[in-house]
Amino acid sequence: MPTDPMADTPQAQNAIATLADIERFERTPWRARVPATTTYDLLREACEHHAGRVALRLLLAGSAEAPTRDLTYRALLQGVHQAANALHACVTSPMAAVTLLLPNLIESHLALWGAQAAAIASPINPMLDATYIARICEETKAEVLVALGPAPGSDIWDKAVQVAERVETVHTVLQVDLGVALGQSVASAPRGRMPARGGVRVLDFHSVLATAVADWLTFDHAFDEDAACAYFHTGGTTGYPKVAVHSHLNEAFMACTMQWIDDREDVVLSGLPLFHVNGALVTGLGAFHRGAQVVLLTPGGYRAPGVLDEFWKIARRFGATTFSAVPTVLSSLLEKPWPEGGVPTLRHVLCGAAALPRQVALDFERITGARLHEGYGLTEGSCVSTVNPPQGQRKLGTVGRRLPYQEIRLFALGADGKPGTELAEPGSPGVIGLRGPNLFPGYLRESDNQGIWIKGGWFNTGDLGRWDDDGYLVLCGRAKDLIIRGGHNIDPLLIEDALTAHPAVALAAAIGQPDQHAGELPVAYVMLRADSQVSVAELLGHARARIPERAAVPVRIEVLPALPLTTVGKVSKPQLRMMAVARVLREALDAEGLDEVQANCLLAGGGGTSVDLTGPEALRSAACALAGRYPVSAQWRRKTA
Repeated sequence: MPTDPMADTPQAQNAIATLADIERFERTPWRARVPATTTYDLLREACEHHAGRVALRLLLAGSAEAPTRDLTYRALLQGVHQAANALHACVTSPMAAVTLLLPNLIESHLALWGAQAAAIASPINPMLDATYIARICEETKAEVLVALGPAPGSDIWDKAVQVAERVETVHTVLQVDLGVALGQSVASAPRGRMPARGGVRVLDFHSVLATAVADWLTFDHAFDEDAACAYFHTGGTTGYPKVAVHSHLNEAFMACTMQWIDDREDVVLSGLPLFHVNGALVTGLGAFHRGAQVVLLTPGGYRAPGVLDEFWKIARRFGATTFSAVPTVLSSLLEKPWPEGGVPTLRHVLCGAAALPRQVALDFERITGARLHEGYGLTEGSCVSTVNPPQGQRKLGTVGRRLPYQEIRLFALGADGKPGTELAEPGSPGVIGLRGPNLFPGYLRESDNQGIWIKGGWFNTGDLGRWDDDGYLVLCGRAKDLIIRGGHNIDPLLIEDALTAHPAVALAAAIGQPDQHAGELPVAYVMLRADSQVSVAELLGHARARIPERAAVPVRIEVLPALPLTTVGKVSKPQLRMMAVARVLREALDAEGLDEVQANCLLAGGGGTSVDLTGPEALRSAACALAGRYPVSAQWRRKTA
């Protein structure tokens, strides 16, 4: 295997750094390496072992000088006991769902792990529309909501009230007071508007926990390892998110995996939301399992004012050794001032969720001196399935090797678009299939489970990948993200890597815009680095010179002030597709003299785009005929008075 000049050295004696290390490690059955197979038992074992250490620190504001609220492992276990005992008294059965609508707080961890000890935790993105939150709660049959109370700049409480009024199974709402969570006030009665529906009680979260037993569970904790412990919704603000079921074993196994690949002492900066599996399991349970100190970067995480501006000073202050981030965060950090003396404790950074532009990685490592280790995973696999080993060779442009006891196979797409025969040769792209103790049992809604399994018990991720010559996995995008130009499959990463190699480009995203003849044509959207300027013509020339496939050269490049992002910082390609569809149809309508017709593009389920056409009834036939020439879903809607 070729030597990586930037590999971490020296390696720890027990480091899992190579495929041989993984295979040797797997000679011992995984059950012999997992001390507990429920999340509560695993957390209790960690808290008792590291009782005197600081487990959680909440940075109260986005400043390197801001005060913190700290919690030891002993106090963390006591808080989880209190939350579990309080929630057990609220729910009708251990299979009831407890919905969490919270920012990143110490109380969020208490509620998350307490709910898993007493029932099933269902953390939901509080930035979703109240209607979507309610639909998820209806599907999970949520009985209890734990939600942030009225707070400046937050509409979470208003959404919680709307959900409680709509979802008939909800009977209890526990209100978390931001002032108390920040250590600025004491517990009091709930505030704000109360649900109008009868039978819903609202209680103060802090007061309820204060009266609960802290030293043990007051009920029989008899969960089986295969029992559900959490519901995580997938997707973002489009369509109807699926609800992925996690078993206790899935999450306990994942937490242990994070220790197997790196058991060194850590101070972990946590900026990803706790409703996301990385925030909950990698910088949450996995970090606790190995006795790390987790620093919550304010309730708002990376999105909070000042956090990214002061990030490097914050990292230096706490002696950060690692953190998890998405490429957009890393790109933003490149624009922030590097503190005098640097961050000498920083060893490595884990990056996932989207493809990492090579130039961003090179610039990041040059400036920080820390190693970037890309990984790959998804909610259905309990977060991480491959990673460039923190104590071994990492290869830029790959997402590393599989983790211990996790299996990965690539499958060729058949003529019907479904995975078929297994691929083994390096270089051949195929659909990624996963199997192992980390793999979820399925989605909560049975209709969502149709077609997700490949023969042999493999989960069809819908992601495309290939093996390189050294056995590292290279992602080729989502199957649905492929740009198909006249039957020619174009990997958008090919375009994005070429554009981000330009010194003025911070981020790039390539999508397929609808075309009457080719079906799709590649277009690209870019965001420039701070204080950089470049013409579109120069970017097009740069792309032509670097993209080897002529068909993959974008027909148009648009510079945006910022690329649209999802709540966890991924570039939102569905929104970019919507923008492209709107522009193409607008130009086509105007060219046909149909300027009185309006084309309203909407995000549809599954990340697709639908188009509502409105205008004078006399133009209906011509407008629908024109839209029908494009591969979009369009319908005429009468104007309402």
